[in-house]
Amino acid sequence: MKYLIKQSLLFSGLLLLASCGDSTKKDETVKQNNTAVEKPKGQFAFYKDIEIRPGINFEVVSWGKGVDSLGGYLILRSDSLKNSYKSLSNERKGIITDSWNMDLDNDGNPEIYIELLSKKNVLDLNVYEYADGGFNKISFPGLSDNAKKKYAGNDKFVIKDGNLFRTFPIVNSKDSTEKDGTLKTLQYRLSGNSFSVSEVKE
Repeated sequence: MKYLIKQSLLFSGLLLLASCGDSTKKDETVKQNNTAVEKPKGQFAFYKDIEIRPGINFEVVSWGKGVDSLGGYLILRSDSLKNSYKSLSNERKGIITDSWNMDLDNDGNPEIYIELLSKKNVLDLNVYEYADGGFNKISFPGLSDNAKKKYAGNDKFVIKDGNLFRTFPIVNSKDSTEKDGTLKTLQYRLSGNSFSVSEVKE
């Protein structure tokens, strides 16, 4: 009788150990599977779908691993009505913060604006016009030497009534009519794929 009890206890103990071992293996398998399917973080940090009109879209995608401010971007154009698909790729120095469509020169060809945070608090624009089945880069002008003296970043691009503006707070002003901290506003116009800049006086 004692022998039977010992044998049954031994058998029960072996079953218990076996079941613990199986559950551990199951847990490890689940973790390994979760790790395998986990999506990489920060690889495609920006995506925006811009609809020009039904059937015609521009998609802007940034990519890059490692340093956030270095990588590349794509502009993907889809015309599902004509089954026409075009793309452009370029390198970037900066983090894409926004993208939008305009036709600032009113020539019927859309322009894609890509806003980049090139430094901690400094914005820049990359501009492409889509015309004749391809992308044409339009150089966006930097600040004038006079404006640079009063500029320390913290700027914003603003679209108002179909016009493009840039505002930034004035610093180190030596002009008695301007105080530090007041906003300086520049307006950008586009003609013949060339930008011109004028200051907006209040």
